[in-house]
Amino acid sequence: MTLLILIMMLAAYLLGSISSAVLVCQLFRLPDPRFHGSGNPGTTNVLRLGGKLPAVLVLVFDILKGTIPVWGSYFLKIEPLWLGIIAICACLGHIYPLFFGFKGGKAVATAFGAMMPIGLDLAGLLIGTWLLVVLLTGYSSLGALITVALAPLFTWWIKPLYTLPVLMLSILIIARHHENIRRLYRRQESKIWDKSKRIRE
Repeated sequence: MTLLILIMMLAAYLLGSISSAVLVCQLFRLPDPRFHGSGNPGTTNVLRLGGKLPAVLVLVFDILKGTIPVWGSYFLKIEPLWLGIIAICACLGHIYPLFFGFKGGKAVATAFGAMMPIGLDLAGLLIGTWLLVVLLTGYSSLGALITVALAPLFTWWIKPLYTLPVLMLSILIIARHHENIRRLYRRQESKIWDKSKRIRE
């Protein structure tokens, strides 16, 4: 079982290391999202740089990067705590991608994908929370922060067994958003519909 866990951790990291934002931008002949717009290779920046279709493709692939290794590990009967570690490995691959110079994104979509196997009810709560915050404030980063902060509470309510793994993921994502938290505090954060190339996500 220990070897199996290590294999899944490595597989999760390698899958996470595939930067869909960079690949999709290359496919659509868009600027490299690591060096244009906000400089963050994620869905929101691709939306600003190229519009809805490229952004949707990035979102779907980034979600799958979290779902596939966690779902596979679940069917291999790996214990919940290790599922959380495997999910973190997928997110770390997204944040520090081996194949793209270790310059990655915030891993929000990948973390969401890792939580999806817990249940569609949890997925619905997470999506609803993010949408509500973004519609009310316009801040994608604030939506992500509030959603991941509430994710452990939602999980405890729905499937308490997975509360700790989700908490681990939430801490990672919040820590990754430290610059956004600083900008939000200073009222310098950009809104999701602002397409300025000088925007930082």
